[in-house]
Order: sequence, then structure tokens, then C-alpha cells
Amino acid sequence: MANILVVDDELGIRDLLSEILNDEGHNVELAENAAQARAARSRTRPDLVLLDIWMPDTDGVTLLKEWSTTGLLSMPVIMMSGHATIETAVEATKIGAQSFLEKPITMQKLLKAVEAGLSRSQPALARKPGAPVSLPMTPAELTVEAAMTGGQPLPPVVDMGPQARQLFELDKPLRDARDDFEKCYFEFHLAKEGGSMTRVAEKTGLERTHLYRKLKQLGVDLSRGKRGG
Repeated sequence: MANILVVDDELGIRDLLSEILNDEGHNVELAENAAQARAARSRTRPDLVLLDIWMPDTDGVTLLKEWSTTGLLSMPVIMMSGHATIETAVEATKIGAQSFLEKPITMQKLLKAVEAGLSRSQPALARKPGAPVSLPMTPAELTVEAAMTGGQPLPPVVDMGPQARQLFELDKPLRDARDDFEKCYFEFHLAKEGGSMTRVAEKTGLERTHLYRKLKQLGVDLSRGKRGG
């Protein structure tokens, strides 16, 4: 679980990102402009910042420069924008941004970027003496893909193995057999997605309210797949 600061002047974006990240078990602080972001940065010491580029008072790139020049850029920062050019993404990455997310932001891209950012937030503490150091790319090596992803490879596909296959007793009424299948189906996806209702809803194609009702009806234990804090 991490402390994440979301800085965006659009209420809808703040609410959406907050809901997704809270559902993943993170603590989320919200700011709608640079002034609030400065105060939140000082007050909460976030593990990661999601920073919009276009804001009414001070744009995100300027705030990123400010943090960098004053020694406050001690946490990964992921830039966000629906109108920025690749030049802006490259500039932000050169200043010190971890990566760049283009709006509209899909949940998959958001979670991958956050996971990559948090995995690099404390590299020195996790590295053993004598272990090779992964150096950031120089501006000459910076590509469009690197600017958009922070140079992070996509995480490997998880092989769920035999547990993805189940045997069902078919010598019973259709309703009972169907309930058995659906319960097993949802329990599998809850475990696979670490208990994230947002991910399960997206994976199964169900609206979250409908999904909650369905799980309750089937008697699914919602705590089984939850990640530890």
C-alpha cells in the first residue's frame, strides 16, 4: 500500500483515479492545482505523484521543474495529459518524470504505470551491495516509447496454471450447476486480481453494482482474494 498524490484540475479525473487506486489498497490525496499539490507534497510526503500537465495556475511541467530544482523530486512522478505532444513528454522525462500517461487513461495503463513507478521508488534500499545498478537513459537514448512508459517493460503474463480449470458435478439441476460454476468463476477472478472489484468488473464485463449483488447472491467470500496491506 502506497501514499499517492493525484493532481488534476478536472473533478471527474480525480474521482476516477481515486476510486481505482483506493480499490487497489492505496491511500490517495487529491489536489486540483499546483498550490494544493505543493501543500500536499509537504504534508503527506507521497510515494508517487500523478501530475496533470495543463492546470489553471501553474502547469505540471513547471511544477515538476520547481520540485526538481529545489530538491523535492524525491518521489516518482507520472505526468498526465490529453493534449501534450511527444516533445512535452520527452521534456518532462528529461526533467525527472517517471513516465507519461495520455488521456483518456485506461485502468490497465494506469495500474501498470503506478506499479512500475512504485517498484523504482526505493531502488537503493532494495539493492544489495555489489549488485548492478540500472542507470536511467540519457537524452540521446530517449525514444518515444521510453518517454511514454518511463523505459519500463510490460510485466510478464501471469500463468494461472491448473487452478484455472475446474471439474463440476453435472448430475444436478441446471440452476444448481450454473450457480456452482459462477461461484467458482468469480472466486477465481477475485483471487487472480488480488480482490480488486474494479479489475474483476472490467474482466467479467459486469457493472460494479451488479457484480456486488451477484457475488452476494452466490455467497462468495469477498475477503478471500484481498491483498495484504
